[in-house]
Amino acid sequence: MPKRSEAHLESRREQILDGARRAFSRYGYEGATVVKLEQEIGLSRGAIFNYYPSKYELFFALASTQQAEALGIWKEQGFEALLRVIAEENPDWLGVYLEHARHLRTDPALRKRWKERTPDEDASAREHLLALQASGEVRDDVTPDAIGAFLGLLVDGVALQTSAGFPVDLDSALGLIRDALAPRK
Repeated sequence: MPKRSEAHLESRREQILDGARRAFSRYGYEGATVVKLEQEIGLSRGAIFNYYPSKYELFFALASTQQAEALGIWKEQGFEALLRVIAEENPDWLGVYLEHARHLRTDPALRKRWKERTPDEDASAREHLLALQASGEVRDDVTPDAIGAFLGLLVDGVALQTSAGFPVDLDSALGLIRDALAPRK
């Protein structure tokens, strides 16, 4: 069997994640059967599960990828840009995001694994908040962890509202968020 390049392997992983995202978005986690995953991805189950050993591992990888992308948007474009992306996201996919939260809530071992999966990303987010505080862009009278928890609640709230089909008055919310995070005089 010929050895495949790292670029080929990465391209295949992206193909699998893109198709899985469509399948989970369209059918939900439970409804995204292996057959439906094969159809959306365009590969056989053997090819898919050669990269991801189970449907849940594929879902976990997709959720991890989405988390990393969200962190990148926040760090590069700001929190307002991240909230706008989430508010404009496919409501079906956001429902899957919430389905992942349900799995985390009901499976303590999974929750532990999720918390441990990206210590570098967590440290990077904390450092970013510290830099925002040091530059005077964000209030410094509360800990970065408290601000991070606050921002996480906002992300989850916008995701919940959007996935439920309720409109989000993001401009008004962003004004309140700016006030909440503004440095204190």
